[in-house]
This record gives sequence, C-alpha cells and structure tokens, in this order.
Amino acid sequence: MNPAGVVHDTAVIAGRHVLHLRQTPSLLALTIAQPALFVVLFTYGFGGAIHPPGVRHYIDYLLPGIIVLAVAFGSSQTGTAFAEDAANGTTDRLRTLPIARAAIFAGRSLADTARNLFVIAFMTALGTALGFRSHRGVIDAIVAVGLVLALGLAFSWLSALIGLSVRSPETAQVATLLLVIPLAFTSSMFVPIATMPTWLRIFARANPVTRTVDAVRALTLPSGPNGAIGPAVAWSLILLAVAVPATIAKDRRPTNG
Repeated sequence: MNPAGVVHDTAVIAGRHVLHLRQTPSLLALTIAQPALFVVLFTYGFGGAIHPPGVRHYIDYLLPGIIVLAVAFGSSQTGTAFAEDAANGTTDRLRTLPIARAAIFAGRSLADTARNLFVIAFMTALGTALGFRSHRGVIDAIVAVGLVLALGLAFSWLSALIGLSVRSPETAQVATLLLVIPLAFTSSMFVPIATMPTWLRIFARANPVTRTVDAVRALTLPSGPNGAIGPAVAWSLILLAVAVPATIAKDRRPTNG
C-alpha cells in the first residue's frame, strides 16, 4: 500500500478512537481525576514537608512528575482497548478490511497522543491555578510537552503489546499498571532520588520516568538538571524500538492461537 493510503487509514482509525472518546466523556474524566487528586493532595498534604534543593514552591517540582504520571497511567487504556478488540472479534474484522495493518496501531497511537495532549493542558491549567509557574520560555515549554508525549507514545505501544498478549481487558489493565507503578514510584517524580537508599538510587537514575521528569523540570525550573533532555529522548526511542516491532509481530499471530 502506498504511503498516502497508510496515512488515510491511520487517520480513519484515529478518528474512530477519538469519536469513541467523545462519546464516553466519563472515561476522559477518570483519566484526569486521579492525577488531579494527586496534585491537590501532594501540594497541600506533603508540600510543607518536602523541600527539593533549589525549588521554592513544591508545586513547581511536583507538576512535571504528575503530568508524566497521568500520561503513563493513561496508557493502560490502550492495552485494555486492544484486549477488548481481540476478545470481541474487532481485531479479526479489521484484518479482513483492505487497510494497512500498521494503521491499526498508528491510528490508536495518534488518538492516544491527542488524549495525552488534552491531559497535559488540563493538568497545566490546574497546576497554574495552584501556583505552578514555568520559569523558561515558550520554546522550552513546547519541548517539554514533546518529551512527555514521546514517553506516552512509548508506553502506549508497550500497553498495546500487553493487551495483544493477554487478550483480557481486566488483565491488560492490571498488567500495564504493574509496569507503570514501580517505574513511577521509584523515580524522581515526587522526591529527589538523593533521598533514596543507594541500591534504589541506582535503579531510579536509569529509570525512563526519572529521565523524562528531570528533562521536563530542566525545561520549566530556573535551574533544572543539566544534560537531562538527551537521556529522555533516548529512552523513548529505545522503548519504541522494542515495543513497535514486538507489537506488530504479535499482531501477525492469529487471535485464536
């Protein structure tokens, strides 16, 4: 199939998922409810006790982490959706249509990116209302958003692989969260990793979530971690390089075998 056909098919699949999201606003509301609660609870419940070095207001340190958390948690919807499609026969029906197979996944990824962009905008607005301020320019802010979207895209593909593997919506959701939760809570998302035990600090430094959160802070705080952007980009590319071919390979296998 020619590239124009792939682009068309991808747009159609993405439109299908966006339409589903518009028809189920409760799903989008639940996607932003949990991170919104985290922002409020951590800001007012723990903000007085946590004082990261060089940060005057904890909300400035916290919000980049919560935004990454929201996008990572939201990726569980991808695996759940693919598991549902595999279970109810939608995947098999799509395979019989004259569309590019890659468009099934690329379309879902495009829709996920649109959802994540909305989540980022909402969380930024909420954080701003609670006192968050970006101390860099507009270009830095755009780069920060791009880094979060890139990690979200990588987690969506990983979630899709899980969904195709387990084929049970409930199992897919739990399995994706079991991947995300350890990465989130052993990162610099809420506290500096310098406060962690040595053995955990080693893992936390290499954690893709830490790398992305640190990069976003480098682009929003007055004096964020130096050299943080490169590792964040590298981790997203590595995860995509693993998840994309593995997901496509998994999709080639029959769903009843």
